[in-house]
Amino acid sequence: MTTLPAAPARLDLADYLAERRPALLRAARAIARNHQDAEDLLQSALASVCARWSGIRDHRAADAYVRRAMVNQHASWFRQKWRTHERATETVPEPRTEPTEPEEHELWPLVVALPPKQRSAVVLRYYEDLSEAETAGALSCSRGTVKSNTSRGVASLRRTISGTVVPAPERAHP
Repeated sequence: MTTLPAAPARLDLADYLAERRPALLRAARAIARNHQDAEDLLQSALASVCARWSGIRDHRAADAYVRRAMVNQHASWFRQKWRTHERATETVPEPRTEPTEPEEHELWPLVVALPPKQRSAVVLRYYEDLSEAETAGALSCSRGTVKSNTSRGVASLRRTISGTVVPAPERAHP
């Protein structure tokens, strides 16, 4: 799990946010697909976490707590009817900021196009470098589900990149 290295068990919220916000924003962008929704997602999750900060026993696990809050918030957004009726307009309400993180990478648009469960599993496993067990905990599912969603997501990325079906690399059997 990505935690603060050698951090005290109790940590000031402002210090935590100053250090971890870029990493949390990357995770939010992976979940929400675009920069604007990621900012909203992270802000909503942090508002929830902020209200409960003093109740977190070990602040070294705060990243997992915030990621779980983001996953829950993103899932609840899909249940809100007004979000399905939003329409894009020709005029932008505020100036666009240039992305400085993963959207510039060639692979990022392909990852964003994956179905939500596969995208979450791929991002948490390979982008956030969590173990299968940590990813399963963050997504509230079994390790087997993480393995299958990750496998399907990676296979889909391989097919999209090559334009054909690419076999998975051979595994060494003990």
